[in-house]
Amino acid sequence: MDRQEILSKYINDDRLLVSKLLDKIEFVNKRNSVEYTEFLDMRQRQLLEKVMAELKVSNYVATGGYKTAERTVLVIYPEKLEEIIQNEQFDFNTIFAVVRISLPNELKGMYSHRDYLGAIIKIGMRREKVGDIITSKDGADLIVLKEAEKYITSGLKELTRFSKAEFQSLRLEELNIEEPKTQVIDIIIPSMRIDSIVSEIIRTSRAKAMTIIKEERVFVNHELITKGSKEVKENDIITVRGKGRFKVGKIVNSTRKGNLVLKVEKYV
Repeated sequence: MDRQEILSKYINDDRLLVSKLLDKIEFVNKRNSVEYTEFLDMRQRQLLEKVMAELKVSNYVATGGYKTAERTVLVIYPEKLEEIIQNEQFDFNTIFAVVRISLPNELKGMYSHRDYLGAIIKIGMRREKVGDIITSKDGADLIVLKEAEKYITSGLKELTRFSKAEFQSLRLEELNIEEPKTQVIDIIIPSMRIDSIVSEIIRTSRAKAMTIIKEERVFVNHELITKGSKEVKENDIITVRGKGRFKVGKIVNSTRKGNLVLKVEKYV
């Protein structure tokens, strides 16, 4: 399959994304070097992994700097590094950097994920250069591509909201990862179909839930879902872009009408 045949399947931003991936694969083959994409959301990652499968390229890993990262890059490596990668001996600090923002006492607990992301956009940094933003009441750890670290740090320091904050450059091993907080809710559904569950967890109509699914905003265990008939099971992780992330729990009861009472954990 040649380049133009592959690209003919995609349009606009997806076409550009795939084109850049093909360049990376070519560089790995020609230069025998490690190459990587910018940060991808779950839909973009699945799209590129589909291309990799079509090309029978298996010498890559998807990582965002830590095990449960949502935003990831695809790291493509030459075959000579296969053993190093598989044995987890590759130093991903050559690709990622961690920018830690420590807030002064009077601002602790004041800023949310949205505030940090808004600040990054304000200084003119493209979202694709920044991975997960791990927040706490004391501040945040930003996972960024190493080449963007200095620009991001210097830019954020100039903002009024961070004028009294402290900035540190850290390695991935120093990430401040806390157990995510969840809120348990009960929902009543006619079946374990994804459209039924999405409708209830984001409090919208079944028709609107189907629209969101068709807009490619719903993922189950990081896999893009495009059909409302997809059956979901216990412990599946559902992500609805723009609405949040949820973990499917147990069916705890049924109603007189035969509907199911399902426990769901909402990440907050």
